[in-house]
Amino acid sequence: MTYDELVAVRRDLHRHAEPAFLEIRTSTIVVTWLRALGIEPRTGRDAMRTGAVSDYPSVDQRDRFAARAVAAGADAALAEFAAAHGTAVVCEIEGDLPGPTWALRFDMDALPLTESDEPAHVPAAAGFRCADGFMHACGHDGHTAIGLALAERLVADRGFAGRVRLLFQPAEEGGRGAASMLAAGAVDGVDRFVALHLGLDLPTGVVAGGVEGMLATTKLRATFTGAAAHAALSPQEGRNALLGAASAALAVMALPRYSTADTRINVGTLRAGDNVNIVPSWAEMTLEARSTDSAVCEDLTERIETRLHGAAAMHDLRLELHRTGGSTTMRCDRPLVDAVGRVAAELLGDSAAPALWRMNGSDDASLFARAVQQNGGMATYAVVGADHRAPHHHPSFDIDESAMAVALEVLDELIRIPHPGDSHRLGSPPRGSRADLSTEPG
Repeated sequence: MTYDELVAVRRDLHRHAEPAFLEIRTSTIVVTWLRALGIEPRTGRDAMRTGAVSDYPSVDQRDRFAARAVAAGADAALAEFAAAHGTAVVCEIEGDLPGPTWALRFDMDALPLTESDEPAHVPAAAGFRCADGFMHACGHDGHTAIGLALAERLVADRGFAGRVRLLFQPAEEGGRGAASMLAAGAVDGVDRFVALHLGLDLPTGVVAGGVEGMLATTKLRATFTGAAAHAALSPQEGRNALLGAASAALAVMALPRYSTADTRINVGTLRAGDNVNIVPSWAEMTLEARSTDSAVCEDLTERIETRLHGAAAMHDLRLELHRTGGSTTMRCDRPLVDAVGRVAAELLGDSAAPALWRMNGSDDASLFARAVQQNGGMATYAVVGADHRAPHHHPSFDIDESAMAVALEVLDELIRIPHPGDSHRLGSPPRGSRADLSTEPG
């Protein structure tokens, strides 16, 4: 894949952004690409378990996105299958030599965000802005394109030890996709796990072998149910769900912070009511807790739930409360961190390879990492710098596309470090760059 082709794939995915568990067109592109390389990927129940998902999209939502995908050129049969059985894709590529099993995660989902149409926004100016109310505002389009380019590289040159399992993950946003793939054995037998992210305020030309400060998180949905009544003729007969939810939101945001860990709380959405003259009979809120300590995150979540129940009782409401997603903290294993750093230093220069980058966010790749580490393997979360003129999750976010070529080289070289079976050999120097990053990658 040339550099221009890599960019074209990313821009195509960007233009047709799809949200969590509805990455139907994206999934069909991944499957079609892999099959063209001679790889038969695992899909459906072999790649994820929809039963492990809270708030899975309805049949109507999935059918609508399948039709949208087909209208945008997706294979109809593949789109129908993804809509019915899930969008995760897993493939494995065997090297020519014995060695470890790698797993690399590439997330595919976009956000429910209306993308900027300002002329200064490159996707708008260059004609690949998504106009459907969804947006790749976190670089996942680039991640998926890198995963496809890497698959092509590995198939073309299998001179590496072991095997590489590529995990094309749905629903990273909201922390739901990894758990569904773990339920299908996505990282069973994996020795080394790597997640990669573009940007995160690291400049282009800089690569970090791992992160610190990744936050554990819990995502929640609270539904308050009261009783409707005429707001003037019989307000006493009503039970105001909006007021109950508003009271809950204020109580949650007033929770004390912790001296033992960094914490975050956010009430993200609050929707309620039917009309100005009706006592609101329903309200739905989504909210989250985060912390640098998993135990603190759980304690904070329990305190949030207590306040939600208290507000519901105070206003005589019924409460339905669901934990819709979440992830944990992550400890990056130093041998992998250092290996990424050495590869990056050879490609970009010593000054371009800090060991760890402080993330201050959450990612359910941490669940993959934790599972691999609990089974005796190693894991890291590499960050490849990509200049962006606006923050992540912002309507004007866009990545420096040249960073995708850097990421591709780093992953390819990392996998090709000799691995006779003992982890200390991760300290061996890489074979050297297979392509000059100032030119198009092969």
